[in-house]
Amino acid sequence: MEHIRQTFAQCKTEGRPALVTYVTAGFPRVEETRDILLGMQAGGSDIIELGLPFTDPIADGPTIQKSNLKALENGVTIASMLEMVRDARQHGLKTPVLFMGYYNPILRYEESKLMADCKEVGVNGFIVVDLPLKEAIRFREGCTKTGYETIKLLVKIFADSFQYKDFLTSH
Repeated sequence: MEHIRQTFAQCKTEGRPALVTYVTAGFPRVEETRDILLGMQAGGSDIIELGLPFTDPIADGPTIQKSNLKALENGVTIASMLEMVRDARQHGLKTPVLFMGYYNPILRYEESKLMADCKEVGVNGFIVVDLPLKEAIRFREGCTKTGYETIKLLVKIFADSFQYKDFLTSH
């Protein structure tokens, strides 16, 4: 997580916003992901969100939904995503990478195994868009123990909720 903080601090020092880019892992094809990640870095991306394909990405629009389905059709799994990141790192990717997606694939892979495997290949953190409050506490505690931090996303409908405001201020 320190790499992400340093990146934001550097952007602030330079007086500019961070350029955060997104791509669904394995879209349009698995073998193109490394070059896409390296291209994002070459194009000036400060942080890359690598999308975890999921069958029902309800918080996303039609374009990302279609890319998720195509990536799944291409056989993308968390294990193959880890290999994509490893491959890109071995070919010079220095930009921080966040796994972004839904909780179900993380739960199926097993949180502690995911964090250990991500650390090994050089994933820098996580954005989990549908993490229920109780699971969010446990997941964030696991992230903290392994040197990761989750990135909080605020959606207006949830931010207006007293329960969510209380959660954010207490965790």
